[in-house]
Amino acid sequence: MPPLRIAILEADTPLPLTCARYGSYGGVFTALLHKGADSIGLDRERIECTGWDVLNIDGENEGKAEDCGGLYAWRRRVGYPPDLDAEGEGRVDAVLITGSQFNAFDNDPWILRLVEFTKKAIAHPRVRVIGVCFGHQIVGRALGARVARNEGKKGWEISVCQVQQTERGRELFGGKEVVNIMQMHKDIVCEYPPGVEELGSSGTCLVQGMYVPKKVMSVQGHPEFTEEICRELLVARHEKGIFDDEVFGNAVGRVGDEHDGVVVAAAFLRFLME
Repeated sequence: MPPLRIAILEADTPLPLTCARYGSYGGVFTALLHKGADSIGLDRERIECTGWDVLNIDGENEGKAEDCGGLYAWRRRVGYPPDLDAEGEGRVDAVLITGSQFNAFDNDPWILRLVEFTKKAIAHPRVRVIGVCFGHQIVGRALGARVARNEGKKGWEISVCQVQQTERGRELFGGKEVVNIMQMHKDIVCEYPPGVEELGSSGTCLVQGMYVPKKVMSVQGHPEFTEEICRELLVARHEKGIFDDEVFGNAVGRVGDEHDGVVVAAAFLRFLME
């Protein structure tokens, strides 16, 4: 069987403990996809991930290789896959856009470039696109949806949360009526773009997942987060005053709950093999 070549577009850098363990978010997602592969009997060797730092491009370092270390001795390059039409070793079957602390609705040059690349990837006849949290919002923006801050009482959605599934969501996520997934966001995709199937919703966020068969799959949550990764973020944001004591205490009380990250990872892989 041919490999699944996945270009992971890294839109942020993990906090120190996570970075030391995984190298970068590319390593985090590789670990998730391996667990997903194990759960459906797919050989890990079929999954070939490459990392691309799309945040820290300064005009002179594009294409530069970086050794990040961690469990997978993770190595990535600055910039983007140079040719989506490439075959052989340079072939890209899928693009996975990670989460980020930044706003997908901003017009910073690197975000605009990411949106344009995502449009190009979605339009490509072979390449499939996966978006997670910020990446989900970038996909929404690329498809024409409005992305904005979730204002008012709803605000943040953090730690392990429940997402009610649509009929299509249940089909993709192992028949589950409710998917428990790590969350860490205050920005949302405000409405479903035309031509996209709805996967799920919560009381805090209507657009929790988007799906176009053989083309796009995205989730607002963080299937890649472990308890340790999420806890490190919660503590850091509490110390910065982003989360007050009440919000922090409630989130920490749920961070060790069981969640369906591996179920979502398995769905990603099945999507890539459709």
